Amino acid sequence: MTRTHTTRSLAALALALALAAACGKDGSPPVKGPQPDDLPVYRVATAFRLPDSPTWNRAERRGRLIVGVKEDQPYMGEKDPATGRYSGFDIEIARMTAASLGFDPATTEFRTIASANRETALQNGQIDYYVGTYTINDNRKRLVGFAGPYYRAGQSLLVRTDENDIKGPRDLAGKRVCSAAGSTPYQRIAEEYPEADLVAYDTYSVCVDNLLTYQVDAVTTDDTILMGYAAKVPDELKVAGKPFSEEPYGIGVPRPDNALRLAVDDAIEANEKNGNWKKAYDATLGLSGVPAPRPPAVDRYPAS
Repeated sequence: MTRTHTTRSLAALALALALAAACGKDGSPPVKGPQPDDLPVYRVATAFRLPDSPTWNRAERRGRLIVGVKEDQPYMGEKDPATGRYSGFDIEIARMTAASLGFDPATTEFRTIASANRETALQNGQIDYYVGTYTINDNRKRLVGFAGPYYRAGQSLLVRTDENDIKGPRDLAGKRVCSAAGSTPYQRIAEEYPEADLVAYDTYSVCVDNLLTYQVDAVTTDDTILMGYAAKVPDELKVAGKPFSEEPYGIGVPRPDNALRLAVDDAIEANEKNGNWKKAYDATLGLSGVPAPRPPAVDRYPAS
C-alpha cells in the first residue's frame, strides 16, 4: 500500500469516526455538528386540530408523530450511534413542523428510511411524513403528496482534493461515480451521462468511504449533502464545479391526505416568517460555511 493510499485510508477512518460521533479519549477534538443550545425552541400549537387528516388522527391517538429521515448526511440528517440522537437541518424542519401540528418535538420518533424505500414507507403507513433531502418531481407526485418546497438544492459532485480532471458531469466519462440507489441524482447521471461508470449503494456514507479509499472517482448527489461531507474533512474532499440541476426539497406525506399536506405547507410558511427556518439553518447546514439562502415559495398545488 502506498503512502497516499495509507493517508486516504486513515482519512476514511477519521471520517467514519467523525460521522459516528463516538466518545473519544480525553482531549480528543470535538465532533463538528449542531450544538443543542444553538437550536431554536419551537412553540407547540396545543390547540391545533386536523380532523380531516387520517394521518394526523392516527398520530394523535398514538401520542406522537413518526417521521422518516436520513441518518448519514452531515448537517442535514445525521444519527449519533452512541446516543441515538438525530441532528441536522432536515431534522429541525421535521421538529418545527411537528410543533405546528400540535405535537411536542421532543416526543417525535425518527425512523431511518433509505431513498429507495420512501414512497413505500409513506404508502404503507410506516411513517406519518418524510423529511430527508426529498426532491419534489412529477413522477413522485403520482405516488405521494408533497408539502413545500422548504429548500432548493442542486446536484453536484464530490471529489478528492487532489482530483483536478473532474469539474462537472461532462467529465465523468469512464469514471466510477457513486450515488444512492433510487435517488434523483442517480437517475439523472444514468439518463443524461451514460458514459459514467455508475455505482449505487443504499447510503451516501458508503459512497464517501469508497471515494476516500480510491474505489470510486466521484460521489454525486445534492450540494447540501456534499457540503456537509466536505466540511468534515476539508483537506481530503471538495465539491467540484457548479450545481447542474435544481432540487426542490419537499416534505413527503401520504398522497390521499391533502389536509395534512396543506397543513404542513402552512407550517413551513409560518416558520419561515417567524425566523425559525433561518435559525435552524444557521445552527445546522450553515456550519458548512454557506450562508442561508432565501427560502423558495411554497407550491400549493391542487389535489388530483
